[in-house]
Amino acid sequence: MPPSTPPSHWVHDLSPFVIQFNENFGIRYYGLAYVIGFVACGWLLRKYHRAGRSALDLNASIDLVFAIVIGVLLGGRLGYFLFYQFETMLRDPLALIRVWEGGMASHGAFIGVTVAVWWFGRTRKVSWLHLGDLIASTASIGLFFGRVANFINGELWGKISDVRWAVIFPHSAKPGTPPLLIEPRHPSQLYEAALEGLVLLAFAQWRLWKTDVVQHAPGRLAGEYLIAYAIVRMFGEMFREPDASLLLGVSRGTFYSVFLIGGGLALIALSRRPAPPQR
Repeated sequence: MPPSTPPSHWVHDLSPFVIQFNENFGIRYYGLAYVIGFVACGWLLRKYHRAGRSALDLNASIDLVFAIVIGVLLGGRLGYFLFYQFETMLRDPLALIRVWEGGMASHGAFIGVTVAVWWFGRTRKVSWLHLGDLIASTASIGLFFGRVANFINGELWGKISDVRWAVIFPHSAKPGTPPLLIEPRHPSQLYEAALEGLVLLAFAQWRLWKTDVVQHAPGRLAGEYLIAYAIVRMFGEMFREPDASLLLGVSRGTFYSVFLIGGGLALIALSRRPAPPQR
């Protein structure tokens, strides 16, 4: 029998745990990504307050972060099952609370954050459009670390490719399949980390610090961010293996992004309305 030939591409072998206590329990990179995202959001909101870019004081900024945490977790979790695993939810409703099995949807998180921002603005009598701008300018930090965690977990891999930087993801094949027999794939998680994370973060921060859009057109930055996210998400979907059945011939990520464009246009339209008189 001839000697086996090593795979021509890197075989993904990263552990999803930062610290592992037993087979299924430990501190995971995915959970750490959320913590970093929320802490960074709070730090930026504090920075905005000190620079006079935010209508919130420091205590209200902390409260807003807690509201966002709830919006992201509930919206992301419910969105995952509604948008991608609806039949599973109907068959096994308890799957919703088995968070250790994973399952979050960024589109669902956007909806959850929108509801949280609207509720917070209504209760604190602060423009929810202004709050939306502030949160949109921080969102890509969490998206960046979340996509990197997806790569570390070896999930949401890309389409089959022979590019030099393609990666062999063992979980993309049947258990026990030798790496030599597994097709390499685009590391689409890293593409998305760069686009949804770094590129959009740079754009949102530039708009907040180098223009007066937040002060004079509340809602516009958030609207622009949703449209920009939808565009880069659609581009990234070209390299990503669909993780659910197609809708109207396109991936669900692309299909749901169309609604984000509609939401972004609506926010931009609202930002053009005259501001209400101050009392």
